[in-house]
Amino acid sequence: MNHLLKKLNPYPFERLRELLAGVEANPALAPLNLSIGEPKHPTPAVITDALVGALDGLSAYPATAGSPALREAIADWLTQRYGLRQIDPHTQVLPVNGSREALFSFAQTVVDGATDTLVVCPNPFYQIYEGAALLAGARPWFVEQSPERDFRCDWSAVPEAVWSRTQLLYVCSPGNPTGSVMALDEWRQLFELSDRHGFVIASDECYSEIYLDEQNPPLGSLQAAQALNRPDFRRLIAFSSLSKRSNAPGMRSGFVAGDAALIRPFLLYRTYHGGAMSLTVQAASTAAWRDEAHVRENRRRYREKFDTLEPVLAPVLSVTRPEAGFYFWAGVPSGDDQTFVRELYRQYNVLALPGSFLGRGVGGRNPGRGFVRLALVEPEQPCLEAAQRIRQFVQSS
Repeated sequence: MNHLLKKLNPYPFERLRELLAGVEANPALAPLNLSIGEPKHPTPAVITDALVGALDGLSAYPATAGSPALREAIADWLTQRYGLRQIDPHTQVLPVNGSREALFSFAQTVVDGATDTLVVCPNPFYQIYEGAALLAGARPWFVEQSPERDFRCDWSAVPEAVWSRTQLLYVCSPGNPTGSVMALDEWRQLFELSDRHGFVIASDECYSEIYLDEQNPPLGSLQAAQALNRPDFRRLIAFSSLSKRSNAPGMRSGFVAGDAALIRPFLLYRTYHGGAMSLTVQAASTAAWRDEAHVRENRRRYREKFDTLEPVLAPVLSVTRPEAGFYFWAGVPSGDDQTFVRELYRQYNVLALPGSFLGRGVGGRNPGRGFVRLALVEPEQPCLEAAQRIRQFVQSS
């Protein structure tokens, strides 16, 4: 048995089940779930129609590199979305089975397993980063995202001795769970550090298309690289997905794009790993990346929910509208996020996720403690009902 498996921490939702074990939710109220970021808006017909129309693809083995049509659709989308002057669909783009599996497997390609190797990531964070680091034989090193810095990482606080041992840096912009977006100056700093120390940057951008200001889409990593005269995207890979953008989490479809010198060995790894995407899913994915109308409609629905829920929650929780994403990262009055979640479930049958489950304690401080993550993925009415119950819960406590 791989001894590294023993280093993995329980997943946040496993910890949530343990937290609520033996707790009886109020049977007089219908259950409402804001704990998990699984999109609930309908998958658009442009995708489902393409999927059904390509069922004959189930009779053939797909190539790991993906079809030319899909890679070209992704490259065209990247060019249009980020204003990229050039990206080669054959060498700088690779379809993957969702960003989650790619974020994990990419570490197995990049990290060489040498003693004292580090993988740096934000804190709180998406737990795949930590698991990928541990199973690649490295140790995670966490950079706090605090409210004092508007939930942005202070990369200057990372010691040079840490950067010198770092082989991979995970960043998440727009952030999960905080919703913060990295600015160009932050990218400049990270690129300079990467040039100095040679580490690879893995940019998780799966929330990039859920933004609230239609005139101000989030800056992407490849876009930042081009603006800073790095057209080869050296030591940079961006990860994206159709799950949030297109309400298609069950398709498990995404892509990686960036440095061709990193795409090449990642493709080799995936060829052995069995990472090919079904031809049927590829056809539906091609249709999805070539259509923006459904994405604009998706954003409109999330904007409406934030508009409706923020006035309900703001008087009782410390909430600010995120720059992007579909979460409220809400501070709770007591500062005890686990008790808050447990009692909210017991008294009002609403599920939320304790922020401390998304963070790690470093130096006696867990930056997720005192926060809860509220996922606004259900339709507007259930989300509003959940927010009203949360308000009643806090006011009665």
